Amino acid sequence: MIHCYKNNGFNIVLDVNSGAVHVVDDTAYDLIPALEEAVMDGKREEEVFAKAKELNLPCSDEELREAVSEILELKEAGMLYTVDVYEPYLSSFQNRETVVKALCLHIAHDCNLACKYCFAEEGEYHGRRALMSYEVGKKALDFLVANSGNRVNLEVDFFGGEPLMNFDVVKRLVAYGRSLEEPHHKKFRFTLTTNGVLLSDDILEFANREMANVVLSIDGRKQVHDYMRPHRGGQGSYEEIVPKFQRVAESRNQMNYYVRGTFTHHNLDFSEDVLHLADLGFKQISVEPVVADEKEAYAITEADIPLLKEQYDKLAKKIIERQKAGEGFNFFHFMIDLEGGPCVAKRLSGCGSGTEYLAVTPWGDFYPCHQFVGQEEFLMGNVDEGITNTEIRDTFKGCNVYAKEKCKNCFAKFYCSGGCAANSYHFHGHINDAYEIGCELQRKRIECAIMIKAALA
Repeated sequence: MIHCYKNNGFNIVLDVNSGAVHVVDDTAYDLIPALEEAVMDGKREEEVFAKAKELNLPCSDEELREAVSEILELKEAGMLYTVDVYEPYLSSFQNRETVVKALCLHIAHDCNLACKYCFAEEGEYHGRRALMSYEVGKKALDFLVANSGNRVNLEVDFFGGEPLMNFDVVKRLVAYGRSLEEPHHKKFRFTLTTNGVLLSDDILEFANREMANVVLSIDGRKQVHDYMRPHRGGQGSYEEIVPKFQRVAESRNQMNYYVRGTFTHHNLDFSEDVLHLADLGFKQISVEPVVADEKEAYAITEADIPLLKEQYDKLAKKIIERQKAGEGFNFFHFMIDLEGGPCVAKRLSGCGSGTEYLAVTPWGDFYPCHQFVGQEEFLMGNVDEGITNTEIRDTFKGCNVYAKEKCKNCFAKFYCSGGCAANSYHFHGHINDAYEIGCELQRKRIECAIMIKAALA
């Protein structure tokens, strides 16, 4: 499978199965898709050349013959028209022994903001407001250690709601996790996600000492952020959090953090929000499309997609300009590895929700991820009894790009790994489907990411 597209003056050809990327001239760009069938059928070079001649391209026979020869050389080198090397691995992948490597601890089902798009209903998650006790968190960490097999590096995200509303328990659980490392030959990587309202110098000092990553929630420009992320009384939160977030970024040497925003139908010019965050001095930025029921006024619609694609193109060009001017920053959705890339398991199934990654509620229930919390049909067990509903785990274990009809012929499948299972379920009632708007935007982001690599090569 190949994918050919033009972007910012580049003719780009992606060989999907090998991951090889080629920036080519106009002749090769026209030839590569036209000759695929002939080359894959094993036609001799003269026969392939004859097929190329039929296209009547505006080039000499010598140029045409050279292009055909180069295409055949790429095929022989395993960089073009390659066969799928992942599907034969599927059986062993589905039957693999899985271990739990990451927990999302819902340390607080409560929040001091009232974000309009919050899937967690202002932190409540379809249930009651609650703070996780130290005892429940301790059992969760014990479960993680006991079910992590030989894996050394374990990940724990302190999530909410707003985790800093329960910061004393966060501190105690970090200390407990550290006490487990040496005797069990484990290493915890803690992450804190916060809206910043309660962030203080003491908390920052602790985070810089103990947190491998800090996620800072901000949507961009003041008017955008304050409209979607107000306090419960309606007042904005932008002015109080920006100085704090800037201090976090600088204190961590612009590494091991990122500002994370959401754009909606109300700010379809979201590239301006990304650039605003960069102008504030942030070097690690993620701004993602909201996922919401189409009845919501802020939901992204199919009609928005052309404009959003233009915004990604605009942002990609700006990133190239700033990088060349020595003012570069990382935009999460344009970060792509064209050499090593993720392992086979991650290419096929993504985040590992429901198998390697679980969410834990304040009262100790297990769910496949934070976006399923509160939906009782996805309750997997609890910290006292472990995983009691193995059927859910097995269902998620079978969730992969080959189980999704919409993914089979998509060039992006080994980059997005089939997309978000929760989005699929919430829009189609099954985790082995795909959220179409998300897919359209993901494909565009991947095209832009590859183009940026070409421009900066």
